[in-house]
Amino acid sequence: MNDLTKIPVTVITGFLGAGKTTFIRHLMTNPQGKRLAVLVNEFGTMGVDGEILKGCADENCPAENILELANGCICCTVADDFIPTIEQIMALPEPPDHILIETSGLALPKPLLKAFDWPAIRSRITVDGVVALADAEAVAKGQFATDVDAVQAQREADESLDHETPLSEVFEDQISCADIILLTKADLVDDATMAKARGVVESEAPRSLPILPVSEGVVDPRVVLGLGAAAEDDLDARPSHHDGHHDHEHDDFDTIVVHLPEIDDPKDLEARIERLAREAHALRVKGYIAVKGKPMRMLVQAVGARVRMQFDAPWGDRPRRSSLVVIAEHDHVNRAEIEAILGA
Repeated sequence: MNDLTKIPVTVITGFLGAGKTTFIRHLMTNPQGKRLAVLVNEFGTMGVDGEILKGCADENCPAENILELANGCICCTVADDFIPTIEQIMALPEPPDHILIETSGLALPKPLLKAFDWPAIRSRITVDGVVALADAEAVAKGQFATDVDAVQAQREADESLDHETPLSEVFEDQISCADIILLTKADLVDDATMAKARGVVESEAPRSLPILPVSEGVVDPRVVLGLGAAAEDDLDARPSHHDGHHDHEHDDFDTIVVHLPEIDDPKDLEARIERLAREAHALRVKGYIAVKGKPMRMLVQAVGARVRMQFDAPWGDRPRRSSLVVIAEHDHVNRAEIEAILGA
């Protein structure tokens, strides 16, 4: 079997809340005649992104082609979870023309790329490209490096020196592994902020990369699919903080699920989630909420203090249960404090 017969895979990486699921939804609705399969990995026990994507299933990407790996970072569970799931996708009655992999927002993409060299799958699939998403506003604000200019100055003075905060390491590894960068939520920032975000990404990238502004996940699929990067054969050009390590831990981050009663006022919940970012240092909040008197469930997506809430689907036969996933750095995860702020 030669390279032309391999199923191409696009690895979609990006920090928590960068817009990966929104981007994949766009690709699913614009598949360019391809039959797709999607593998979703989430940090934590409660899958939200997979549920969102299954709501978009159609004949080009039916529900059985959307698989989830929850409660484990994909880059740490390659042998136990990833390889069997990829084999399951390839064994579908109608194999996909293209596979999309959404990694956890805390995943390092390079260990995942190494998995594509496994004999069981190497002859059958290839990494067409790695697409890294970065929230333009968060990047410009220095969320991933407290003082971007100072860090860059230190690096120019001493090439062996790196800052090693949990947020910055993940961000830098994702950028370093990419073939193309999408600066997301471009509609929320002005030109100066976008230029600053672009500068940060350029300073972190180990080589020249295309960087595109994107709003609502909309980008021409022909730009991001069909890159032909064969990234599994190009690992040396994708440096990582964890090169030479046999494993890495995610002990710097933690996640909890908070269950809430039905709510009366979504605006009040929105204000509480904003407080979580300010007072409890929450990085990401997502989940579904039951609103009294409403037959539709409310999807909640928050990145820091920026909250988006919308009714997305009827509850149907599903239990009307309000649940939110909260992700933060480990030392900031205080269940009692989080539940008190949310009114659980």
